[in-house]
Formats: sequence, structure tokens, C-alpha cells
Amino acid sequence: MVALSSPASAQPDDNVRIELKFAADQLDRAKVSGLAHRSSMREATLDDPVRIASISKLAVGVAVMRLVDKAVLDLDRDVSLYLGWRLVHPQFPTQKITLRLLLSHQSGLKDDAGYFIPLDARLADLLAKPEAWDAGHAPGAYFRYANVNYPVIAAVMEAASGRRFDRIMTEELFDPLAIPACYNWSGCKPGAAKDAITLYNPDGSVARDDWIGAPDQCAYVAASNGACDLEAYLPGQNGSAFSPQGGLRISAGGLARLGQMLLNGGDGLLTPESFAELIRAQWRFDGSNGDDDHGYFTAFGLGVQRIEKADGQVWIGHPGEAYGLRAGLWVNRASGEGVVRISTGNAEDDPIGHCLDACP
Repeated sequence: MVALSSPASAQPDDNVRIELKFAADQLDRAKVSGLAHRSSMREATLDDPVRIASISKLAVGVAVMRLVDKAVLDLDRDVSLYLGWRLVHPQFPTQKITLRLLLSHQSGLKDDAGYFIPLDARLADLLAKPEAWDAGHAPGAYFRYANVNYPVIAAVMEAASGRRFDRIMTEELFDPLAIPACYNWSGCKPGAAKDAITLYNPDGSVARDDWIGAPDQCAYVAASNGACDLEAYLPGQNGSAFSPQGGLRISAGGLARLGQMLLNGGDGLLTPESFAELIRAQWRFDGSNGDDDHGYFTAFGLGVQRIEKADGQVWIGHPGEAYGLRAGLWVNRASGEGVVRISTGNAEDDPIGHCLDACP
């Protein structure tokens, strides 16, 4: 593996700022500024892919519902029956864990044991650690946002369909919507990574995706012997290699197309029943039934976050935050509005936010 490039001389205007507003059938207006890659002075565009962090989870939720419509998956079946290994909360062993609970962060899992594992490792070994579980709450009883839910979901999708996660996402979501996108660069067109918006830390050092300066880096967590080869990946057993929780590479334009699907009620991709279930609040904060992170989470669907405002407006979508990026994809189905926002170069201790009205 090649080391990431050394810090560059960063200027405030170098950071990428994108705002793209859209309706169900058109892109309304866009603002784009900043450098996608600093050493080459390449300016960012709406077509440049970026690691979009947790907005990745929304795309996973849509793909799961595609498989539900095809009777490949059942939201309320014990996922152990798909996986072929037992996934059980150690303090509540009689409570089944389902896709509905995993997608809505009510499974009882938490991130304290981590959620990145080597290509040749088994997710079951990670989840056997006591710190992977919320000891005080049974599955279905409490909301706790946890990235680790999504590698489990990816493993379930693989085990049930017999396909690798990256291929499922391409076949079930990206190809039908004509979106050029992929997870951890697997499935994107050759050379797409060189068009990436490189993510930089505030000091100018590279955080992710400098494929021009370091073309030989591994897009995955390498195998235990250091190899970066998908031959070592264990479909249905790993789930982590493609970073389903945050590794989606997609452009602002691609996100807008995904948002238009939401505005159009599934756009023919999902049955009306599955679309309604996707966006419905599977959990809503009542003051004690979850960790709302100081008001950041108030309602959640199946990979879809809901912002329910006091004036009755409801925005559905998902925020993203990692490696200096702040982003949001949000739609208001009642008003027909949608917005994509992307902001890079943010410090880890900067204020968090949904990037609905503006990015922090």
C-alpha cells in the first residue's frame, strides 16, 4: 500500500462547496466551488464522485426493499436464518434480530467493537465481542445509531441472494436508475477514482481518495496478510469490505437522481407498499426510547432519516459526516422540493448538522 500524500498548502476557497436543488423531474439550480484535487488544481463539478459517508445507508435501504419486493428478503425474519450463523444479543438471547431492526438502528448493536474488518475476516467474530452490544436494551426496545448494523445487512443481502454486495447495489439500484456509483470503487467504471473529489483534513493533508497522488492504495480493509484482493472476501460472512455504512462513491448529480426517486414515490423501482415502508417512521423519539444525540435523531425509517418540523413539514433523506465531509440529501414530498449539499475540509470537532438548510 502507498502512503497518502503529504499535507498541501490549503486555502479556504480550496474546499468544495456544492448545493444542488431539484424537483421530481428537473434540476433547478446549482452552486459549485472549490478544488476536487488540489495539486492538479482540478475544479469540482456536479459529476465528480465523492465518498458520501452515511448517505450510503439510504441507498442500502432502497436496495433491501427491492429484494423484499422480489421475495428474496423478509424484513421481519430472524437474520440468523439467512446468515447461517447465529446473530444474537448476549443479554437477550431469545429476541430475534431482523432487517427491520438493523435498518432502523434498533438491533441492540453499537459501534464500540468497531465495524471495519479485514477482507478475510468474519463478522461473527467481531460481533462475539461483548462491547458490540448495548447491554441495557433488548432488540426492538431502543434506538442507538450504529454503523455496524450495515455490514450485517450487507452480509444478509449476500447470503440471501448469492451475490456480492457491490454487485447487488449495481444491479438493484444504480443500473435501474442510471446512476454511475459504487461502493469502495468496486463496480465504478475504470478510472473513475481519478475523477474523485479528494477529501482533505483542515491542515491540507489527505483524508481519503487521492487516487492521483497515490494510485496504488487499497480501497478496502486489506486481508490479514496485507493482500488487497477480493478473492479473499467472504460473501455472507464479512459484509464490511465495501463499507455499506459509508463507502458509497456518488456525485451530486447522482444523489439528486436518487432524491428524485424518493420524490416520485419509488419511481417504479419499488412497489408502493415497499416505498411506504421504507420512508415510514419505524422509530420516533418519545423522550426515553433511544439516544437522540441531543436532538439530532427524532425519527427514522429503513435507512431513511426523517426530519419532522414543528410546522408540519417532513424532510426525508440522510446526512453524511466523515473524513472532513459534511453532506445531506433531503426531499420534501409534500412540496416537491429536494436538495443535495456537500461541504469538505471540515474539522472533526466542527458542529454537526443535517446539511438541510445549510452545512455547518
